[in-house]
Amino acid sequence: MKNILICMGSSCFARENRENLKVIEEFLRSHGISDSVHIEGSLCMGNCAAGPNITINGTEYHEVQSDALPEILKKELLEI
Repeated sequence: MKNILICMGSSCFARENRENLKVIEEFLRSHGISDSVHIEGSLCMGNCAAGPNITINGTEYHEVQSDALPEILKKELLEI
């Protein structure tokens, strides 16, 4: 099972992670992998200045913008 931890702290949520969550959910649905990826929200990941923050399979991503997210998800979740 692959894991995505998305910061839902007020700073990250307001800056882009609200939209990023929608992008992640749509990506998982459209690639038929919703059942093999666990999404978890974090109240704060402690790196607000570098947000929005997302961790995928232990790799931290900072300043994640929704237009760059599909490429990150493809790399982390689809490529072997």
